[in-house]
Amino acid sequence: MKVDYSKKEIYSSDLRSVNNVLKSGWLTHGKFTDEFEKEFCKFTGSKYCVTVSSCTAGLHLSCIVAGFKKGDEVIVPSMTHVATAHAVEHTGAKAVIADIDYRTGNLDLINIKKNISTRTKGVIIVHMAGLPCDLRDIVKFCKEKKITLIEDCAHGLGSTFKKIHVGNFGITGNFSFYPTKQITTGEGGAITTNNKKIYKQLKQLKAFGIDKDIKNRKIPGDYDVKSLGLNYRLTDFQAALGLNQIKNYNKNLKRRKEIAKRYSENLKQIKQVDFIKFNPSHSFYVFQILLKERKKLIEKFKSLGVGFSIQYLKPINQMSYYKKKYNLLDKNFKSSNLFSKQIISLPVYPKLKNKEIDFVCNSIKQMFNES
Repeated sequence: MKVDYSKKEIYSSDLRSVNNVLKSGWLTHGKFTDEFEKEFCKFTGSKYCVTVSSCTAGLHLSCIVAGFKKGDEVIVPSMTHVATAHAVEHTGAKAVIADIDYRTGNLDLINIKKNISTRTKGVIIVHMAGLPCDLRDIVKFCKEKKITLIEDCAHGLGSTFKKIHVGNFGITGNFSFYPTKQITTGEGGAITTNNKKIYKQLKQLKAFGIDKDIKNRKIPGDYDVKSLGLNYRLTDFQAALGLNQIKNYNKNLKRRKEIAKRYSENLKQIKQVDFIKFNPSHSFYVFQILLKERKKLIEKFKSLGVGFSIQYLKPINQMSYYKKKYNLLDKNFKSSNLFSKQIISLPVYPKLKNKEIDFVCNSIKQMFNES
């Protein structure tokens, strides 16, 4: 039985919306972008939303509005996509790579405190695979120390902490709509914030620093540029593709949790496999398991046609750019290095059938029985 790693929830109605936008000739600055942002605010409970060309773009803009600059330090977890650290580095600030909590894969307060200095101006947390960080202690600490908190929510659509959606705890939350994510616009992302001043800054910065939206110009070219902005806009046909997905995401999220529960029930009898106990606040971008025999499982999955991924095979502390630039030593990243050697991500998407979940789990059981 072949099991795909990812399948998207894209229907004929979504394609018709995209086609209508393409036919209209109004490919950016359109009504679908505005509607998508409103729906995203509704789902996340955030006051404001700004669509962007990618989550990376969102993180970069967030670092800019945070005021990070040369001489500043910003703590980021080692277990994340390099985009999280790159966003800091592009402002001239230093990305301080921190170890993680091995149990969760998330940055925790212990490792934040280990990396604090007089130059620390920010912390970027990542909700690994959709599992929320322990936000209570981190938010409290950052407020006390007057450290800017930014959330990387690339995996976190549908994740909550104390019934509040992630992305509402830092100055911004940054979401990804990459093809393998919970909803997709091809490439694309969104920034959420509850600060009106930051919202206005982000709106300008993502569009060259222009002070007036095209719909508000009395004559073409009637605008001023008041800041050094970038071109990080999402197209209107991308927004059209994502609109129905976010409107219907609660159904998607419910099925993800059902799948995660089934994985948990099937795998709990295998003592060689470890995973996070089922948590309803987790959105389950993927279902991650830890095991020492990962290489054997990869070979097994490949032979059977079972899709999988690894988030992340190499932590940032092992990436050449950061390892060489900051002389990062393996002894300071014991949890990250161990996590990266043992983690594997199982597929979670609404079209995944129960018999496919059982097949994946039985394949793991079979591998250990063959040992």
